[in-house]
Amino acid sequence: MSQLDSPFLFYAAEISYFSGKVRPALRYKRVPYAEVLCTAQAMREVILARTGLAFIPIVVTPENETWQDTSDILDALEARFPAPPLLPETPLQRVTALLWEIYADEFLILPAMHYRWSTPEGSTKARGDFAANSGDVRSSQNFADRMSGSLRALGVLPETLAVIEAHTFDLLDRLEAHFAQTPFLLGDAPSLADCALMGPFYAHLFLDAVPGRLLRERAPRTCHWIMRMNSPDPSARGTWLADDALAPTMRPLLELIGRDAVPLLLDGLRDFETWADGRPEAHQVSPPRASGFHRTSLRGVEFPRYTNAYALWLATRLFDAVAALDTTARAQVDTAFAGTGCAALIDYQPRHRLRKQNFQLVFEDARAKTA
Repeated sequence: MSQLDSPFLFYAAEISYFSGKVRPALRYKRVPYAEVLCTAQAMREVILARTGLAFIPIVVTPENETWQDTSDILDALEARFPAPPLLPETPLQRVTALLWEIYADEFLILPAMHYRWSTPEGSTKARGDFAANSGDVRSSQNFADRMSGSLRALGVLPETLAVIEAHTFDLLDRLEAHFAQTPFLLGDAPSLADCALMGPFYAHLFLDAVPGRLLRERAPRTCHWIMRMNSPDPSARGTWLADDALAPTMRPLLELIGRDAVPLLLDGLRDFETWADGRPEAHQVSPPRASGFHRTSLRGVEFPRYTNAYALWLATRLFDAVAALDTTARAQVDTAFAGTGCAALIDYQPRHRLRKQNFQLVFEDARAKTA
């Protein structure tokens, strides 16, 4: 049986943050796939049954393998369908793409969740979308309650709304300037950076009621980028910028990430590592999804935010890419990021490492290995 006879199955939802990250990659790489709506039944009988986790998306391969977690899914797609590529081999563009992934996955959840849940109009539409997607009104409303109830843990609070919106406005304005010069983040072709940014931008900011108006009024070029990411031209043969370059318009974007996102991300990483240094016996091998709260800030506003292990696992992809650079490549990266504020994250040296085992995070340190 050929792949076309037995396609990859993509269990996802149009309104799902992380489904929006993977879908453009499937389309751009022309993977033979069928998207399966994540109904309540699919969640019980497929997703939970295969992974033990109530997270989407997942991919089921023609060989009946299960791919879970968007970063792992994109890595698997890159290995199986290497052309056209999404992760650059050149050092500066590779590090930049991985930085955008962390920013999109771990920081942009703040505006994404704020705009979806902080207004009656946004919440009403989201709840209706969840019910339409699930087919089970009661379970979808329970899920909506959990999502809206997570705002405090994320740091979406009355005192942070203004600074979250200010960051979003600055991001949109800088993306508009960038997309006026080049069609994608790294040049004339999509990359991991673009796919990661599609998570918050398509499923939440573009499709939701309140930010959807904002994007269409303030950021038409960014809206066009969203449309092109979801409907890639199969005849396009674009490439990333030559000589491992970044567009001049990338610099203001990196400065925004370095000013606002990097300090917040580092606060979370440091707090998790402090917790991991003295973690209790029950978590010697595997960390909990959240290990408490830490203090962080955004544009001078201090607030609590939950501490999560996953951020360290995701950031390790960037740390490993930086560690693999030779002296010349490292100097090139350091020069490009100097003064942006991003160097603090790129230079971070974690004390702990996490890996995946049966879809769960586990520690790689000596105590975990001997447990």
